[in-house]
Amino acid sequence: MSRIPRPDRTLSAPAAAAVAVVLGVGVTAALDLALLWWAALIIGVAAAFAFVAWSGPLVPDERRAGADGTKEQGTTLHTTLVVPTALVLAVVSGLLSAWFLDLSLIEPVAAALGALVGSAVAFTLFHRLSAMLALSFAAVLAAGVIAIGVTAAVLFFSGISPLPTFARMIEYGTRPNSLVKIINDGTTYYLAAVAVAIGFKMKLFNIGVDGQYRLAALLAAAVGGYVVLPPVLSQIVVIATAVAVGGAWAGIAGYLKVARGVSEVISTIMLNAIATGITAYLLSTDRLAVEISTNNIGTPPMPESSWVPGIPAGFLGSEQEIFGFVLLAVAVGIGYWVMLNRTRFGFELRATGQSQSAAEASGVNVKKMVFLSMLFSGMVAGLVGLPQLLGSSHYYALDFPTGIGFIGIAIALLGRNHPVGIVFAALFWSFLNQAAGILPFDGIPQEIAVISQATIVLTVVVVYEVVHRWGRRYQQQQIGNQLGATAESTTEPAQAVPSGTASEDGSADGGGDTAPGSDGKRDGEAQ
Repeated sequence: MSRIPRPDRTLSAPAAAAVAVVLGVGVTAALDLALLWWAALIIGVAAAFAFVAWSGPLVPDERRAGADGTKEQGTTLHTTLVVPTALVLAVVSGLLSAWFLDLSLIEPVAAALGALVGSAVAFTLFHRLSAMLALSFAAVLAAGVIAIGVTAAVLFFSGISPLPTFARMIEYGTRPNSLVKIINDGTTYYLAAVAVAIGFKMKLFNIGVDGQYRLAALLAAAVGGYVVLPPVLSQIVVIATAVAVGGAWAGIAGYLKVARGVSEVISTIMLNAIATGITAYLLSTDRLAVEISTNNIGTPPMPESSWVPGIPAGFLGSEQEIFGFVLLAVAVGIGYWVMLNRTRFGFELRATGQSQSAAEASGVNVKKMVFLSMLFSGMVAGLVGLPQLLGSSHYYALDFPTGIGFIGIAIALLGRNHPVGIVFAALFWSFLNQAAGILPFDGIPQEIAVISQATIVLTVVVVYEVVHRWGRRYQQQQIGNQLGATAESTTEPAQAVPSGTASEDGSADGGGDTAPGSDGKRDGEAQ
C-alpha cells in the first residue's frame, strides 16, 4: 500500500471521510448484484479502509497520540495491532448495522447503509483509535475466544455437538421477540452495572446493589399503588422514591465506612440480609401487600398514570414493546460519563480511587468522596427495578426478579466500568440468557450459558490485566525513546560550537572561563 504514489497536497478530513464512504457504499452496491450481501459489504468496507490508510498521511493534524502524549503513528504496535483492530471493528460495525436494518428494510438498502456505517467507522477508528484502546479490544476478543473454546469443550465431553448448539442459540437469540427481551433485560443489567461501576471507580465494592434495588422497588411500588397522582407527577414521585431509598440504604454503608472504618463489603452484605428481612416483613397482607393471585401477593397494582409507555418494536419485526425506561438508562449512562470526565467531582473521584493519600495531600476530602460515591451508587441502584416495575409488572410481588445486583458486578467487570463497554456487556449477558432458553427443548442443559458467562468474565479480567500491563510497559519504552531523541536533538547545537569560539556578545565560550549563571550553565541544564 505504501508503494502507491501519493499526491504532494493535503486532504481535509471531511473530504477523506466522504470519499471513503462513497467508495465503500459504491463497491458494496456493485458487488451485491453478484455476491451475497455480507460478502459484498465486507469487501466494500475493506476497500474504504484501504483508501483511509492510503490517504492517512495526507490528512493534516490526524496523527495518533496516546493518553500520555506518545506518538503512535508508524510504530510497530500501531501497524501490527491498531490498524488490524480498526479494520475488524469497522467490518463488524457494518455487518451488525446491515443485519439490524435488514429487519425493517430491503436487503440492498440495508447492505448499502451498513457499508456507510462501516466506512465511517473505518475512517474514525484509523485516525482516533489509540494503542491502549486497541489492546482493550484485543483482550476482550481473546477472552471471548477462550470462553467459546471452554464452552465448546464442555459440550463436546458431555456428548453434545458444539456447533449445532451455538447455531441454535444464535438463531433463537436473534428472533424479533428475543431481541426485544434482550434490550429490556439489558436495560436493567446496565443500570445495575453502572451502580457498581461508580463504586469501583473509587475502589469501593458496593456488593449491596441487590438489597438496595429490591427495597427501593418495594417502597416505590407501594407509593405508586397507594397514592394516585396525575400521569407525569406520579412517575416522578415513584422514581424519586426509588432513588431516595436506594441512596439512603447505600449511604448507611458509606457512613459506616468513613465514621467507623467498617469495610463496605461487610456492611453491604449485612445490609442485603437486612433488606431481605424488611422486604419479607412489609410484603404481607397485614401491611403493604394485597392478594394478586392464588399463590402470589404483592403491592397494589399501580394505576396506568404511573406506567412508563413502551416503545413499539415494529422496526424489529416484533409486536412487543421495548421498555420506555431505556431512555432513562441512556440518560444515566451519559450522566455517568459526564460526571467522570467533565466535572471536578469526577476528577476527584478518579484521583481518590487511584491513590487516597495523594488525593488527600492535594486537598481532596477523601471521607466526603467515599460517602458521596456510595450515596450516588445507591441512588442509581434504586433505579434497577423500575424498568420491570413501570414497564411490565406494575406491582412488586413475590416473583419480582432478584439477583440483578450480583449480575451487575459481573457486567461492570466485563465492561471495564466504561459506560459504552457496559452497554455491550449488558446486551451480551442478556443475549446469552435469552438464547439459552431454547436449549432445554433440544435436550441440552441450559447451564451452558452460565458456563459461558462465568468463563468470559474471568478471562476478560485476567487477559485484560495482562495485556494492559504489557501496554503500559510499551508506552513507557516509547516515552523513554522520545525523551532520548529530544535530549540528543537539544545537545547537538551545543556540541557543534567549537571550544573557545566567540559568542554574539563577544565573550569567549571556553570551558574554564564560563561563570556560574552564564550560558554554559543553561546548556548544562538543557543537556
